[in-house]
Amino acid sequence: MSLSQNFSIVHPEHFFISGLKDSPYSTYFYIFLFIIYFISVIGNSIVLLIIALHRSLHSPMYIAVFNLALADIGESNALIPNMIKLFFSGSQYISYNACLANMFFVSFFITVQTYTLVVLAFDRFIAICLPLRYNAIVNNKFMAIVFSVIWVFNSCMVTMTTSLITRLSFCKSNVIESWYCDYGRLMMMPCNDSSIQKIAAYVIEAFFFVAPPFIIILSYMGIFLALCKITTWEGRFKALKTCVSHLLVVGSFFLPIISNIIASPAANNRFIGGTLALTLPPMLNPIIYVLTTAKIKDLIRKMLDNRSAPIRANVSK
Repeated sequence: MSLSQNFSIVHPEHFFISGLKDSPYSTYFYIFLFIIYFISVIGNSIVLLIIALHRSLHSPMYIAVFNLALADIGESNALIPNMIKLFFSGSQYISYNACLANMFFVSFFITVQTYTLVVLAFDRFIAICLPLRYNAIVNNKFMAIVFSVIWVFNSCMVTMTTSLITRLSFCKSNVIESWYCDYGRLMMMPCNDSSIQKIAAYVIEAFFFVAPPFIIILSYMGIFLALCKITTWEGRFKALKTCVSHLLVVGSFFLPIISNIIASPAANNRFIGGTLALTLPPMLNPIIYVLTTAKIKDLIRKMLDNRSAPIRANVSK
């Protein structure tokens, strides 16, 4: 305990993550989460390796895809293993410091994901609306600077909001009605004033979850106007085709969140919907980019052919 403004700030030794403790199907759900985690890590690792090892993919757009895959792996590792550990260990208690660390890393990687999607939207906007100036505006140095700023700025913002939690006193309850150490849920639990923390939460929500989709929508409005100026349907389709993977990734990221907001308020449904809203996008993103990007598909096909060639040669002997 520490003294501040004539009252003691109570930091509990542990928090209790309630999760799906009352659901009869929770075991199957956590097994499903493990499958999601496995596919997410393997899929994003493959995307990282392909982009890193092939110089033909060392371009601005694929630097952004590389950053997205890195954030996806980070979020999956920050969220799912801890959930599975808490459930299968038979104890859903997490220490105070571990809870803050969990909150920091989950929040950090999710915010990195959101602004990576914004950068990808900007990349497509410049490529379609200003094709002659694309190489002058968007290059590898530009992307390196942008993502350095995103990682540093996001880490500072999330550090600030996490540190504000240490000013809250949890003297009434230590039960977090969520599937991880959720900043929003923790703000509803303290017995002292949390107005500063709530203001910070609103700022973070506006900056990371309201502004990004708004910017992406504006980008695609500009892209749509540029497509209308293309005289041939073939040209429009060719330009729009370059946006397919990004649009699918944006949909996989924001649609589950929106669906969870308007879904049933039942506790178990909210838990399942909220969990899938955070865990499905990192699994779907590498699948989307592999299936919709010709360059990545061709490189994977060549890698498989090169590996199978010695086997075919040995068999023929």
